[in-house]
Amino acid sequence: MSTFVVFDLEFTTWQGALEQDWGAPGQLREIVQIGALRLREDFSVVEEYEALVRPVVNPRLSSYFTELTGIDQETVDREGGSAAEALGDFLGFCRGQSVLSYGNDMVVLGENVGWARARGEEVKNGFLGAHFLNIRPWLNTVAPETEKANVGRLWQVLDLPKPAEGKEHSALFDCYSFAAALKHLCETRSVAVMTVLGTAITA
Repeated sequence: MSTFVVFDLEFTTWQGALEQDWGAPGQLREIVQIGALRLREDFSVVEEYEALVRPVVNPRLSSYFTELTGIDQETVDREGGSAAEALGDFLGFCRGQSVLSYGNDMVVLGENVGWARARGEEVKNGFLGAHFLNIRPWLNTVAPETEKANVGRLWQVLDLPKPAEGKEHSALFDCYSFAAALKHLCETRSVAVMTVLGTAITA
């Protein structure tokens, strides 16, 4: 049975950064947490991926970020890995797969890979081995009620059971919310997930 990946990122942010598109000086979208699930066509989980990453330009997390995600400075300092290592591992996890996000997370991923390489760090693996897709436009079209929902709230907006332990803005929980929404929409619309992938790829 074929598999595919869904993923989500948590990255450095500050009060008002989203509204300003991270346009203030020094406010880079440095990845702090990566979450991903490898799923079969029936949406059963084959494998989880989760990593904490130590930001470089802004190593001190904002209080806004910590309140939003529940990720604190002590945990990142203790458990976080280097950006280059985490990015390379994640790209290896994605090799040979269609990789879905609910939004332009692949852009943030690309920014972080570029910054790591600009610092002279080796990022093993690259983007050519995977096919990254922002499937949010399709999902919002099929289920208009999701248009204003973030990925961690999709299960609530669609009135589904809570898909896992945890809460929104935790990357791995957000992946479970995303997967639950995809499964629900494919089942209720009688659409195979590989058909969805094909539609997104050719759109």
